[in-house]
Amino acid sequence: MKDLNIDLRSDTITIPTKEMLNYMFQAKVGDDVWEEDEVVKDLEAHLASMFDKEAALFCPSGTMTNQIAIRVHTKMGDEIICDKLSHIYNYEGGGVASNSGVSVRLVDGDLGRISLDQIKSNINPDDVHFPRTRLVCLENTVNKGGGACYDYNSMQDISHYCQNHNLTLHLDGARVFNALVAKSHSSHDYGKLFDSISICLSKGLGAPIGSVLVGNISFIKEAKRVRKSLGGGMRQVGYLAAAGQYALENHINRLEDDHKRARLIGETLIELHYIVNLRPIETNIVLFDVKADYVPRFKMTLETNDIKASFMGDRTVRFVTNLDFCDDQLELLLNTLKSLH
Repeated sequence: MKDLNIDLRSDTITIPTKEMLNYMFQAKVGDDVWEEDEVVKDLEAHLASMFDKEAALFCPSGTMTNQIAIRVHTKMGDEIICDKLSHIYNYEGGGVASNSGVSVRLVDGDLGRISLDQIKSNINPDDVHFPRTRLVCLENTVNKGGGACYDYNSMQDISHYCQNHNLTLHLDGARVFNALVAKSHSSHDYGKLFDSISICLSKGLGAPIGSVLVGNISFIKEAKRVRKSLGGGMRQVGYLAAAGQYALENHINRLEDDHKRARLIGETLIELHYIVNLRPIETNIVLFDVKADYVPRFKMTLETNDIKASFMGDRTVRFVTNLDFCDDQLELLLNTLKSLH
């Protein structure tokens, strides 16, 4: 029986399955800095093909792939547009400033999703007093937005506008496969919209580490140079690339299981009197607030029952369903939540 200790802090906490580990151990690796690791090359080619791009680059983390993209797409002194809830702004250590020397124009979108009108109204005029607006960054799904997904037509409109107004468009696709599964969209269709996409393998897909940046050949050539300068060149990294390859082949369709369990959690939460402001649940993230006078009891109840969650502020709680969260654990969680009066 699966360990009933429940960890819903993130979908990054998963442990590789036995099948994934076996696949990793069988990898025939080489030195990737010398471009001699065929497993890495296969993974990069796989994702480039999936998203209809010319090339790809394997990196240690999604923060690195995002930061590389910003560095390559911009010049020092430029400005980028992103939502105030974006991972790029909130959780990447101020890298846009320290790595690229650019400023950020924050937009207050809908659960982290910015609209075309908001982009238009935040583009700086061609005037020496203002930084050049160079890059628009979207995040799909939106972590701090409770796993909210963009409407495809909205992204398409933004893409067309950027193409026609000399703006570059990057997607932080840390959970892009959750969006694709939830909305039944095609990865090829996504690839046509964006100049670059950051794709994480260590969240819902369950690999232990790794993100891949996709784009055209000239972009990836420069991205590889920036990766090296950031310390992201790795040697016999094919073992990790193999985990990513296994995840792509075996763990995409099962994301719907995570989404279903998240919806079931939401159905219970909405009936509990001490829960307020439950955000819409589209994927595997459940975001809600606990009434102030219930917070101490709520925390104690979770701790007593070996349930881990993320607190995003004093009252806001995040559950993230994941590969290691099963139906028995779901039942225990729901019963525990109902037990608090």
